[in-house]
Amino acid sequence: PIRIDEHRGLAYWCAACQKIHYAPFPPEVEKGQLLGPRLTVLVAYMKGVCHCSFSTIRRFFRDVLKVRISRGQLAKTIAKVTESMKSAYTELVAALPSQPYVRSDETGHKENGKRFWTWCFRTDLFTLFWIDRSRGSQVLYEVLGAEFDGVLGCDYFSAYRKSMGELDLRVQFCLAHLIRDVKYLTTLSDKPTQAYGNRLLENIREMFHTLHRRDELTERTVQRRLAVARETVLAQATKRVPASREAQNMANRFLKHGDAFFEFITTPGIDPTNNLAEQAIRFVVLDRKVTQGTRSEKGRAWSECIWTAIATCEQTGRDLMQFLQESLFAHWQG
Repeated sequence: PIRIDEHRGLAYWCAACQKIHYAPFPPEVEKGQLLGPRLTVLVAYMKGVCHCSFSTIRRFFRDVLKVRISRGQLAKTIAKVTESMKSAYTELVAALPSQPYVRSDETGHKENGKRFWTWCFRTDLFTLFWIDRSRGSQVLYEVLGAEFDGVLGCDYFSAYRKSMGELDLRVQFCLAHLIRDVKYLTTLSDKPTQAYGNRLLENIREMFHTLHRRDELTERTVQRRLAVARETVLAQATKRVPASREAQNMANRFLKHGDAFFEFITTPGIDPTNNLAEQAIRFVVLDRKVTQGTRSEKGRAWSECIWTAIATCEQTGRDLMQFLQESLFAHWQG
């Protein structure tokens, strides 16, 4: 049910100062204007979680809630919700460099036909989304900073490899991506390259077999077997390498960054794959397909804040609607 309240700021004449004074409205009414906190949050939920356009939201309000609202008012409403979440978003950005483990992934983003990139940074405590024009290593420098002393989980993209030298990063390259690239070697027509790929694949599978039996084995046994498996993979990757370009590239990958594929063995709490960051960014990919991206800097800020709120609330078991309403009301109350 929709309840409509009328607020009147009555006018009073002051004989002392010879001026008219108006009774003030409550702060939540002054800042909220036409929509209260719950209806404002409903707009935000439909826009951010349900991927609804303003036209769809207007139709829902008209047909279901029996409330007529303009597109301009809806845009202002979204801007208010963005403003209410900015302080929380800024806190997470500031907290990111101090996290011991950050998983990262990125995907394309459109804004008025221009190419942007959405970066996802997932920690054990929260998930942060960052939209930038660049897909380069300067984004990692800007977000993580030179003081970042944790481990970065990522794929083998060049920006992460470049940052290893520039920021002296400790990196856990995703083994799932590695397995995909090794499997590609087994599909090539060159027989020695196929044999090389199959040999590597078998050694990596043996490592995952140990990981899957972690609950059945003692921690000491797991660490010993993983260490043996790591040395076996590194040795097989650089021994009897075929002359094909694909096999040579794979061998060079292990020669240059071999240890970065096995950081999880020596550092507790590190995942061998980057699956959690990829899962978090799937929602963004779906939103991009439905909404076709953003159209302004305000839309970009809204996307960063709402995506971060959605992912972090789900990650921490918080109620998103309640968080948005509390955040909005606290902002309006000052």
